[in-house]
Amino acid sequence: GVARGSETQPQFIHLTYKPKDGDIKKKVGIVGKGLLFDTGGYNIKTAGMILMKFDCGGAAAVLGAARAIGDIQPPGVEAHFCVAACENMINAKAMVPSDILTASNGKTIEVLNTDAEGRLTMADALVFADKECGCESIIELSTLTGACMMALGKKMCGVWTDDDDLAKDIEDISKVTGDKSWRMPLAKEYAEQLKSKIADMTNLGDRLGGAITAALFLTEFVDKKKPFAHIDIAGPVWDDKDGATGFGSKLVIEWVRRQGE
Repeated sequence: GVARGSETQPQFIHLTYKPKDGDIKKKVGIVGKGLLFDTGGYNIKTAGMILMKFDCGGAAAVLGAARAIGDIQPPGVEAHFCVAACENMINAKAMVPSDILTASNGKTIEVLNTDAEGRLTMADALVFADKECGCESIIELSTLTGACMMALGKKMCGVWTDDDDLAKDIEDISKVTGDKSWRMPLAKEYAEQLKSKIADMTNLGDRLGGAITAALFLTEFVDKKKPFAHIDIAGPVWDDKDGATGFGSKLVIEWVRRQGE
């Protein structure tokens, strides 16, 4: 649905790393948001569009990590790197507010705002990592919300997870790599904002708490029993002076490496 307005065909990227000796202790998934350019769609952005080339910052971090993992070749872990890459553009075929989309797990989504598009693409990527690849633990990186930037600024990412062990791992790794992070609340009572009269859910909650409802949306596409973390890197992925920072790559590399220990 998101890619309908673009002349560039969407691409689903799936890279797999397996240790050469075949000894696998754990299978993990890493998903990155890959919006190569985001106009906002028919809910067009009225400011900041010049920077929307960085809306693939999550995918860049994940693919950069995949390349490094291939070089490092950590033992004991099988890693699946997944990116649903596309553009969010405007034409006569483009998605419009009120459209109903069906995700790959069968859940229907009422599109309240076409500029809340990244979560729609990552829904299918998360289902793929969970169901098709059978990953035991999944993390996802995305330039998802301005709300996270309002809360944490441009020097650290927000982490949403129900799994305390995974939260602790990410916290420890962020201290080692310098990719600063802060655990945020995954408040279940906010899920009420995602209810729809005509679909299983909407793609947008209220104006307040938007980073939380975005995280809650994504949890609907991963098995509730599996450790899953949503990492919003919207702030630190871009520096106004120097440009792209590569934020998140080192965090992913170290997280994957530790899974095989």
